[in-house]
Amino acid sequence: MSITKREAKTILTSLSAGVVPRTGLRHISVGRLPEVAALKSDLDHNREGGATVRFVIGRFGSGKSFLLQLMRTYALESKFVVADADFSPERRLFGSGDEAIATYRELMKNLSTQTRPDGNALPTIIERWISGIQTGVATESGLDHGSPEFVSQVKSRILSTLNDMQELIHGFDFGSVLAAYYQGYAENNEELKSSALRWMRGEYGTKTEAYAALKIRTIIDSDNFYDYLKVFAIFFRKIGYSGFTVCLDEAAYLYTITNSVSRKNNYEAILSIINDCLQGKAAHIGFIFGGTPEFLEDQRRGLFSYEALRSRLASNRFLGEGLQDFTGPVIKLSSLTTEEIFVLLQKIREIHQSQAAAPVKMTDQDIHAYMEETLRRMGAREFTTPRDLVREFVNLSNLLDQYPEKTWQEIVMGLPAPKEDQPQDVSISNDEDPLDRFSDFKVN
Repeated sequence: MSITKREAKTILTSLSAGVVPRTGLRHISVGRLPEVAALKSDLDHNREGGATVRFVIGRFGSGKSFLLQLMRTYALESKFVVADADFSPERRLFGSGDEAIATYRELMKNLSTQTRPDGNALPTIIERWISGIQTGVATESGLDHGSPEFVSQVKSRILSTLNDMQELIHGFDFGSVLAAYYQGYAENNEELKSSALRWMRGEYGTKTEAYAALKIRTIIDSDNFYDYLKVFAIFFRKIGYSGFTVCLDEAAYLYTITNSVSRKNNYEAILSIINDCLQGKAAHIGFIFGGTPEFLEDQRRGLFSYEALRSRLASNRFLGEGLQDFTGPVIKLSSLTTEEIFVLLQKIREIHQSQAAAPVKMTDQDIHAYMEETLRRMGAREFTTPRDLVREFVNLSNLLDQYPEKTWQEIVMGLPAPKEDQPQDVSISNDEDPLDRFSDFKVN
């Protein structure tokens, strides 16, 4: 396995804590082929000028965040600009305070490109665009960078790009701020550049403050930040990127909002996104939400409690057992198969051995036996939500690395038996023995 020690350490540290690593996902990706294919087709549609919205639905630990991060990686590799954020009590799509603009600021903080995958890519994007224009003018005209004519031609090309955006809602103000950034860039005025970036990141709290710095009478706030995301998408496409992908995870937090009016306002914001994407009112942008089944289907507090959303997100009524429609806006994550989990643990073993002081002695037969033992002790829950199984396997590998004289059987068998009242997964019937899932699975 071709993996750096830094990637291996990041992956193992994240998995041992039960969170999804932001790098190296290709090394631990298994299954989910139809889901990935559907989301990749969205990227193609966005590149061609369309807009898409998807809801990745699954129980906690089922792989929602992993799939969103995997698509983030694919989007970056396809020259998309990507922004991601997690909903929380402080970050929503609508709120009486700063909850909505806090979501926008988080997206801007995490704005990434292939060359800047760790976020804060906005200055790099703008300066790359300006530098590209300067290079083009210098190549075509042969003018010196410091000459007034060179600066005039560069500014003319920049304004030409910005003028095309004036027909968009808020496009004029957006273009004016970019022009101010270029002015600061040309004059080496770091304060003006910083003010323009603050405006684009939604960091001005009042219009008075923004006007004093930029002579712009508007700001990005909780009421209009979604419109500016659409403007950014057009801008990114015009300057050479494929489009804009926005990943919003932990949408279950919206479901837990206790105030019904606030919850409804957040759902109306989601409805606006869905309508714009499905009706062609947005371009070159894709939204991916990650949420739980309750967030989607609960008739009292979930998205289905809002009739307009229920009618747009309801499942295809022709779906039978084993069928799933990947063309609709909702993608429901199915359980990983036993074989897929086995392959996943194999990959984690290889990653661990690539950075361990001494190779951990876990053969394929040992992994199979470990899976059987874990399933016997803990029930079927881990095999439908692999987060806990993966975390425990990484922790077990860490102990085997620290205590090479011990075997995995000695460590696992020494654990106390699970409580008898531990709930079993509802997807396994009362008459089904979880170990039956291994009946057709053999290790060569």
